[in-house]
Amino acid sequence: MEDNVNQPVTLIGLGPMGQAMVRVLLDAGHPVTVWNRTASRADEVVARGAVRAATPAEAVAASELVLLSLTDYAAMYEILGPVPDLTGKVVVNLSSDTPDASREAAAWIDQRGGKFLTGGVLASAELVGAEPAKVFYSGPAELLGAHEQTLRLIGEPHHVGADHGLAQLYYLAHIDLFLVGLAAYLHATALVGSAGVSAQEFLPWAVDNLTTNPQVLPAAAAQIDSGEHPGDLGTTRMMAASAEHLLQASRAVGIDTELPKAIKAHYDRAIAAGRGGDSWTGLIDVIRDPR
Repeated sequence: MEDNVNQPVTLIGLGPMGQAMVRVLLDAGHPVTVWNRTASRADEVVARGAVRAATPAEAVAASELVLLSLTDYAAMYEILGPVPDLTGKVVVNLSSDTPDASREAAAWIDQRGGKFLTGGVLASAELVGAEPAKVFYSGPAELLGAHEQTLRLIGEPHHVGADHGLAQLYYLAHIDLFLVGLAAYLHATALVGSAGVSAQEFLPWAVDNLTTNPQVLPAAAAQIDSGEHPGDLGTTRMMAASAEHLLQASRAVGIDTELPKAIKAHYDRAIAAGRGGDSWTGLIDVIRDPR
């Protein structure tokens, strides 16, 4: 890993995440050049010491390391498209999109003379630079190694593979867990709330559920990787019955039923495929192949 102390950095895209990244870089002593489509969004970080570039080309020219914090990858093409040459530049796209979008972007940057890393940031803006923040990277490992000291300021870096799409997959898998978990919490709170139970009353039970359920995951992961799903501790058919009861109760109290319907559909398909006597982990097969 090279010494990146005081390495100049360019950051393009100054939404809340981009601004947070600029602040941690400035606080660590890095010269930072910024550009944003709405120039006024740079005012706060410029007041803290960042340099405002007039154009994307000027921003890119200022640093070897160019970080992108944009809405999606389409914005990258709009912004960097007019920049004729990226030779010698390391472009780290920390924007969210699909794995295929990251692979296509890597080829596009390569054609323009640059080098590319995909990044997936697991942190909200207020946690950028703090201990819980993590960033998945994919692409050439040596590229991350060369700039790890600087990139570590944003969040703990984890290289997940050479395939540029992998960082997005890891990021989206965490978003999958996060969004579904939040939706389940809200649905559960609405369910007990139908009987007058407040969210505060239900909170400790929800927290207990969400923190103890992961204890089953090591055994589940072993079964998924082995392809063996013994139902000796509970079968798909038993879980399907609970899913049906959840659906019926939700319908009876008049709350939204889309989430329990989706859950029940997985169990129904597994049973229809002859997997009713297997463990719930066997649902991985109907998720992998939804035909």
